[in-house]
Parts: sequence; C-alpha cells; structure tokens
Amino acid sequence: MTTAFYTGSFDPMTNGHLDVLVQALKVAPRVIVAIGVHPGKVPFFSYEERAALIRESLSAILPERSDDIDVVSFDGLAVDAARQHGATLLVRGLRDSTDFDYEMQMAGMNHEMAPDLQTIFLPAGAASRPITATLVRQIASMGGDVSAFVPPPVLSALKSRRKA
Repeated sequence: MTTAFYTGSFDPMTNGHLDVLVQALKVAPRVIVAIGVHPGKVPFFSYEERAALIRESLSAILPERSDDIDVVSFDGLAVDAARQHGATLLVRGLRDSTDFDYEMQMAGMNHEMAPDLQTIFLPAGAASRPITATLVRQIASMGGDVSAFVPPPVLSALKSRRKA
C-alpha cells in the first residue's frame, strides 16, 4: 500500500492545506500528516490542538476517508520521518512559482538523501492560492474575519482563542 507523507506546521490548518490533503488522498490510500515541531518556536496552537483540527477538518468534508490519515509529529528531517513511518511519497503543495522554485530545490535535496522517496507536487486550488498560515494567524490575532481561509473547525478554535 502506498503511503504519502505530508509535512507542514499546520499552525493553523488552512483551506489550502485541506485542499492538498484531499488531493493526496486521491493519489494514496493512506496519508500521514506530519506536523513539524520545533523546540525554538512557540506555536499558536499546540501539537495536540493542530492534530485534532486536522482530523476534524477532514472528517467534516470526507468522513469516509477520516480513517485513512494519521497525524504525527516530527522534529528532524522529513525524509527520515517519512521512512520511519513507511511512506514512499512526499507530498508538497504548490501555490505559485515562488513555491515551485523552493520546492524543486527541496525535492532535489530530498532525492539525494533518500532516493527511495518520491516527491509529488499538488497544486492548490485557485481559491486557496493566496492563503498562508502566517497571514491567517496575523489577521485572526487582529480580529479580522478568516472564515474564507480556514475550515470551520479551525475557525471555531480561532474564535475561542480570541475570547480567552
């Protein structure tokens, strides 16, 4: 069985992330969403919160595929984590040509380190191309409406965080 490995910070999960995840599930029967955890960074949402939001967001739109994903954390090289989890595909989302240039470099380096892993690029849908988690965090922290940029479970979590 082919297993795809989709890495990111997912802090928070955006509609763009969800779009790429849904596409990855069309390519691979199993997808591992790997949340990068860096000891030097203070995330907006904890790993546990991000993992729950990823699962809830996918379940809301594709309940029949919710058992086809696992959510894990990693703090080293993506290729090492992918191998550890038995993945054969690395999934990377592309929004624009800037992403493409960076992702091509990363794919080349990953191939040198792990030729047994194949990188696949999945283009973000037109509606989610301008979305970044960084911009979502900034807009939400200033009280702006991010409902067009995040799945409903994430929107609820952001609103709850603002009230706290």
